[in-house]
Amino acid sequence: MQERSQNRIANSDRPGLLAPDTSGMNFYRTDPALADLLRIHLPEALFRHIEPHLDRLGGLAGGHLDECARLADRHVPVLHQRDRFGRDVQWIEYHPAYRELERAAFGEFGIHAMSLRKGILGWPDKYPVVAKHAFTFLFNQTEFGLGCPINVTDGCAKLLSNFGSETLKAKYLDGLLVTDMERLTQGGQFMTEKEGGSDVGTLTTAAVAEGDHWRLHGEKWFCSNADAKVVMLLARPEGAGPGTRGVGLFLMPRTLDDGSPNHYRIVRLKDKLGTRSMASGEIKLEGAIAYAVGKLDRGFVQMAEMVNSSRLSNGVKSTALMRRAWHDAMTVAKNRVVFGGRIIDLPLARRQLMKITLATEQALSMSFLTADALDRAEAGSQDAALLLRILTPTLKFRATRDARKVCGDAMEMRGGIGYIEEFATARLLRDAHLGSIWEGTGNIVAIDALKRAVGRHGADSALAADLHARLDDSAGVPVAFRDRLRGLIDAAIGFARKVASHSDNEAEARRATGLLYHVASAVALAWEAHRIHEMRGDARRLLLSRLVIDHRLSTGDPFHLADDGKQRAITDALLGEPALGMAEVGELAA
Repeated sequence: MQERSQNRIANSDRPGLLAPDTSGMNFYRTDPALADLLRIHLPEALFRHIEPHLDRLGGLAGGHLDECARLADRHVPVLHQRDRFGRDVQWIEYHPAYRELERAAFGEFGIHAMSLRKGILGWPDKYPVVAKHAFTFLFNQTEFGLGCPINVTDGCAKLLSNFGSETLKAKYLDGLLVTDMERLTQGGQFMTEKEGGSDVGTLTTAAVAEGDHWRLHGEKWFCSNADAKVVMLLARPEGAGPGTRGVGLFLMPRTLDDGSPNHYRIVRLKDKLGTRSMASGEIKLEGAIAYAVGKLDRGFVQMAEMVNSSRLSNGVKSTALMRRAWHDAMTVAKNRVVFGGRIIDLPLARRQLMKITLATEQALSMSFLTADALDRAEAGSQDAALLLRILTPTLKFRATRDARKVCGDAMEMRGGIGYIEEFATARLLRDAHLGSIWEGTGNIVAIDALKRAVGRHGADSALAADLHARLDDSAGVPVAFRDRLRGLIDAAIGFARKVASHSDNEAEARRATGLLYHVASAVALAWEAHRIHEMRGDARRLLLSRLVIDHRLSTGDPFHLADDGKQRAITDALLGEPALGMAEVGELAA
């Protein structure tokens, strides 16, 4: 912490020369959009309950935990093959800073258990996913690597709760959901094999029945949280057919009932571009004891629930990276003086800041729109379940891609010093590249959105109905603007259907998915503007909706020199502090 304190002293001594970073910032207090969206999506009593906890996490994320994340990234995990007595007992050594991050995420805030266990942070019930991911969003602004163990521990518990036998639940479920660090058993998800990452049907890990359990043989190629105490994985039972229909879901403990290690080895840890604080490894299964979870012929379908939940979490975490990058870019722009003025007052810099802002706010809106759909689906809404089916891959596809660009642009805003690992921007950019690969590459999730969600399940109708209903619920938004959005909804849905209707159109799946994302976010931003204006008289998110239309959905003459008067006014309004009413915003958005 001494290094960061010295930076702040230097900045105060030489104003304008050494732009500060975000050290000491409270990421909740400096993000009014987050509070606004939570007020929209959550009951008032729940919002009032979690706000002090969000405020505390926001302060930790910009302070103590941020320093822990920097140290954990620098001092990566180390795999040891033996204990100090020479016994063949593998263990992974983590820096104390990583353990401090674990204590905050799992112990103090219980993010992994929020939506599955009552009583976390004093709330008498389970938290809706929207509330849980508010904590995800804040925590991952400081530490992206640990976001994976949090998410897969949550996912393991959910799979076990939904599909496990009563015996398995009695034995393992409580440990996955406790906040007592002495009793916690973190989860893992080992799926990827050399033979195929996204092509799960080609996996070769074999399961052989033996009494009340199974023996697993094979290799898993990319296993994050490599020393997890409870692992969910897929294997092909002896005699099962090919493809994903022949795959079963299994729970594999790290330690057997007698205290001895299970029969699998961590061969080595991966030397990764990002998320370096968290141990990912290669696992060799040598007759490891495991237990079947659910029906053996439904393993892939069951695991897909965890993957879809992970994709939503991935979208939220990528949004968190963008918000952290936005904080850094704005801090530099407001404080750094060049050519006789602040960076934020320079026209081209303001344009770049708006590009960073727009992608970040789109992702924030889409993250909570998707989380809300999951909450409603789990409450029994079939319409919400269909909506979730298309929103999840759409969010995952675009938000993770935008995070790479936003983090890179934020680094550029700081200049050459941003490339130095002493600042957060380099780590943000490294971590951002994982989002668009983890739980399916861009091609895979685009095909999922178009060929499966639209072509197979007809989820496009649920999306169209939801978006039109939000416009119906936005009476404060000018009619002409709502009509324009309605036309864009119909155009995007029509194009998605056309792409999904024939295999020859598969090459357009990425473009169609991106258009669905942009249209849905434009509608969400307009709907939010109406709701926030009703709450506190600020309709500026409608201007973001207008920018989505102008810069994401409109094609113009690339050689035309635009009159920047209105765009400049929109930028000034969005980068300024005062709230703006619907009448003023409506004129700008027209």
